[in-house]
Amino acid sequence: MGAAMNPPARSDMPAPARRRGRLQLLLILLVTVGPMVLATFMYKLHFWVPEGRSYHGELIANGQTRADLGVQADETRWQMLVTTPGECAADCQQLVYLARQIQIGLGRDASRASHALAAPQPQSADYEARLAHEYPRLQRYPLVLGKYAPLVEGEPGPHLWIIDPHGNLVLRYGPQVNGKDLLNDLRQLLKLSNIG
Repeated sequence: MGAAMNPPARSDMPAPARRRGRLQLLLILLVTVGPMVLATFMYKLHFWVPEGRSYHGELIANGQTRADLGVQADETRWQMLVTTPGECAADCQQLVYLARQIQIGLGRDASRASHALAAPQPQSADYEARLAHEYPRLQRYPLVLGKYAPLVEGEPGPHLWIIDPHGNLVLRYGPQVNGKDLLNDLRQLLKLSNIG
């Protein structure tokens, strides 16, 4: 009766049972540690990394913020910010129009985003009147050119930026951006985000 209560010592286990136990332990280690090791090697050696991407703008993934861009704002929603180093000419005005249309196109998620214009100087009286009439919700900010210029070096002209609720720059688009692509990018960000 005493022998039945005490399990046999490891040396008393038959060889097939020991091999099966080692195989199970090896499989458990492989399943738990294997993916982490594989992911580390993929990252370090750059293999099996997908070449495609699901966004259309230029990804800004270096921790830069709206303040680094030369704009001070307290916006806590996702923001489409149009920046221009000077007068908001036709291509800039097209981006301002597009930002408003994209926000409308978000439908029920429209309240999670805003649109804004940042420029170093006031716009012409005609355009200011037009903005006040046609874009009543457009936020406007001063742009500090000394901070802005290094971020867009070699790419003068207006840009449209998607900025997260924490003020981080996420994506940048030039004046030729396709509105449908921009809308898809912003919808994807809102879908994946639990902030804003």
